[in-house]
Amino acid sequence: MSEERLALAAEFPATSVEAWKESLEKVLKGAPFEKKMVVKTYDGIDIQPLYTKDDWNAEGNPSGFPGSAPFTRGNTAAGRAVDGWDIRQVQANADKSAANDQILEDLERGVTSLILQFDEAARAGKNGADAPELAGRGGMMIYSKEDLADVLEGVLLDLAGVSLEAGGQAKVAADMLKGLWADKGIAPEQAMGAFNADPLGTLAANGSLPQSLEEALSDLASLAKETAKTYPHVTTVKVDTSAYYGAGATETQDLAIALATGVAYLRAMTDAGLSVDEAAKQIVFSFANSSDIFTGIAKLRAARFLWAQVVKASGGTDDAAAMNLHAATSARAMSKRDPWVNMLRVTATCFAGAVGGADAITVLPFDHHCGVADDFARRIARNTQIVLQEESSLNKVIDPAGGSWFIENLTEQYAAKAWEIFQGIEGKGGMTAVITDGSIQATIAETWDARLKNIAKRKDPITGVSEFPNILEETVERAEPDYAALIGKIAKSDAMIGSNAVSGVSATAEALPAHRLAEGFEKLRDAADSYAASKGNLPTIFSANIGAIAKHTGRASFAKNFFEAGGVQATQNNGFATADEAVAAFKETTCEVAVICGSDAQYEELAAGFAGALKAAGAKKVFLAGRGEFDGVDQAVGMGSDVLGTLQDLHTVLGV
Repeated sequence: MSEERLALAAEFPATSVEAWKESLEKVLKGAPFEKKMVVKTYDGIDIQPLYTKDDWNAEGNPSGFPGSAPFTRGNTAAGRAVDGWDIRQVQANADKSAANDQILEDLERGVTSLILQFDEAARAGKNGADAPELAGRGGMMIYSKEDLADVLEGVLLDLAGVSLEAGGQAKVAADMLKGLWADKGIAPEQAMGAFNADPLGTLAANGSLPQSLEEALSDLASLAKETAKTYPHVTTVKVDTSAYYGAGATETQDLAIALATGVAYLRAMTDAGLSVDEAAKQIVFSFANSSDIFTGIAKLRAARFLWAQVVKASGGTDDAAAMNLHAATSARAMSKRDPWVNMLRVTATCFAGAVGGADAITVLPFDHHCGVADDFARRIARNTQIVLQEESSLNKVIDPAGGSWFIENLTEQYAAKAWEIFQGIEGKGGMTAVITDGSIQATIAETWDARLKNIAKRKDPITGVSEFPNILEETVERAEPDYAALIGKIAKSDAMIGSNAVSGVSATAEALPAHRLAEGFEKLRDAADSYAASKGNLPTIFSANIGAIAKHTGRASFAKNFFEAGGVQATQNNGFATADEAVAAFKETTCEVAVICGSDAQYEELAAGFAGALKAAGAKKVFLAGRGEFDGVDQAVGMGSDVLGTLQDLHTVLGV
């Protein structure tokens, strides 16, 4: 066997970053490098087009080794290679019988743990029969231990962990699950699950708690103390930042909020008598990720690093400093229009969670915003994880991002920026203070406004919605459950939620809005559909294509993509040699507006004539695809235009 090593770059001369930039500047032809090649994130971090060893100082091994402090590279030396990550799926079907069928199917086909999402009635501390307007909305109709037993019938509770999502009623829900474990003969050391008390997250998401924050934190600490003593494989506390992220928070804001929330819970538990180690082990951190793989990986790595610093600074051991980390698909990244694209988005979030070293991952079904997920969507959601784990073997490589100059650099920048924000929150009195005074909500609102401007201009494109919309797509809708029939089956005899609900002097705050990146464009599409339902056709715009196809096709395609993002259908034709031909075709349609499409040279000669003729023929507004000002043209649309604002104005003109 040859001892020679294959050197792939041996025949290429060595070059420097400076030489590369010089070559690139020739291609840019004077355009600023920083503007064309560097991407600035909403955190103010510059993403460079190229990274080298100079961008990350590996001296002293700052990221450590997998399984050792500061845990940037994962909590265990073997990563997830031995048993894979926990495939944790959300269960939220209001119909208990259907929910049980889905749970058993999920567990039989690869899911390893469950998230039981209680409905709005249960979260409000009410039996669904007493609050029919809330019953079954947003989750499962679980109001008693018996209801919980029905939902989990046939589940081996010593093998499948059960994670509860009951909002402000976490303590009552925990009592239900503890009672069910006892009834099933599950010994405390065999029980697996999470009670997920998260009063600060609940207050931020809902705007209220059923008790004061002081009482809620006291109950959290009391429950954690009991759990730590009795159930070695159960956690009490969850730091869930999905409400903040869903409202528009950046990656570093998300990290800082998680740290500040974790510190508030750590203080509450240690004040109640738990050691720092015991308290830290009671916390699970849950982060929502967007479909950007690299930011997701870096965020999870930075989260572990930062939390390790907090625990160590609080007097905890290295063992306790290892973060229990859950990663999930961000609902804000999911679209309702063309939801099939969501399959790609959730694959990206799952990939980021796996490579970022999450202990458990939740993938939302692609039809998440269309109603109750059907069996096909649920199957795709769980199989996304199974394929990435079993076929792509993502869990077999220990921290594949380790040593990547880009990822390591981004991780460090996220950590530094998040720590700065965290210190600012602590300086204002901690998470309790910034939630109740509304300052954190205001900060996130500013970030959302900045993000919305880029979405409107398609600088942040949304595939299938703002880019490449399918104007004639069949809308995906899921039938709602028969709530009246389900409410009629509710047993009132043993309603623990109704009779034992946590209550008191409630805490209030400004609730965070649940945004979606696609919401602005999808609102226009919904309005266009309503227009079509009443008028018999979608609102339309006439494509006044100039000359041969080769001359106008580029801009005609751009205009079609532009206007159909708002549900305004663009007509198709092979082009017109004269303005009179365009006007004749325009009059044969029901269009009230038009867009001129052609080359720059054609515009100089013919744009004004086409625009004037179309206006004379009754066009209420004439657009031009491209750049330039011409008589009769009301607005030119091109790259960088405010697409959302233009389409909103157009809807007004068309009476949509």
